[in-house]
Amino acid sequence: MDYIIRKISEKEYSLLEDFLYEAIFVPEGMPAPSKSIINQPELQVYISDFGKKKDDIGLLAEVSEKVVGAVWVRIMNDYGHIDDDTPSFAISLYKDYRGLGIGTALMKQMLCILKDRGYKQASLSVQKSNYAVKMYLKIGFKIVDENEEEYIMLCCL
Repeated sequence: MDYIIRKISEKEYSLLEDFLYEAIFVPEGMPAPSKSIINQPELQVYISDFGKKKDDIGLLAEVSEKVVGAVWVRIMNDYGHIDDDTPSFAISLYKDYRGLGIGTALMKQMLCILKDRGYKQASLSVQKSNYAVKMYLKIGFKIVDENEEEYIMLCCL
């Protein structure tokens, strides 16, 4: 599948609401939560006032001029928080575009941007049962902590 990856524009920041919702892992056989879940403070840290801090960086994936995925990072006190110098990842794709390599390409491009900007590492949190765990390990993330439900992962740049 042909796709392009490009920087998100300021007028597209509102798309991050949709992709934040898409990033919520729903285990097989479980109902998806209401979209209003993204209004919870622990999820709003991912998108609230995005673009206003120097550490806010976002990329979009497009197929036939349709935005189908997003990856964004910022330094925030989220589930994957390591320290105040480590950007945390958020990534998602619409269901029809998962498993095609687009997410891997988004992640790799963002890691290159972070390295070029002088960051030493990046982090994320992921549900243990999420199929994306394998992809994160493959591109260089390591499990540095865990609780009952999720892994905290770190990638050294």
